[in-house]
Amino acid sequence: MARILVAEDERDIRELINFTLMFAGFEVTLAANGAEAVERAQAALTSGTKPDIIMMDVRMPKMTGYEACRHIKAMGDYKDTPVIFLSAKGQDEEIQTGLDAGATAYILKPFNPDDLTRRVEEILKG
Repeated sequence: MARILVAEDERDIRELINFTLMFAGFEVTLAANGAEAVERAQAALTSGTKPDIIMMDVRMPKMTGYEACRHIKAMGDYKDTPVIFLSAKGQDEEIQTGLDAGATAYILKPFNPDDLTRRVEEILKG
């Protein structure tokens, strides 16, 4: 079972993602902001439960998804871990900033839950 760390500040969206991914058979860890995502990523290394994918909103309090991604990628164990950004902002510049921060994919909100699951599965397969 693949592990996914999800950082999303909007509770309803966070719960929708959690339900969608758990229903698809993934083990999900939730964070409410970018700083909490960095903390959870560090704790996962210590506990031996490193996520296989990290999914983050772009605009979050305390630390943006871009900043959190850079911090997490700087922890050497995460340099090859796929990061998916979720955002309502789909301008080319936003997407490029996400890719420059280390993201593998950029999914626009609102998203179809089945499409989200399919994209996660594709990324896991490589």
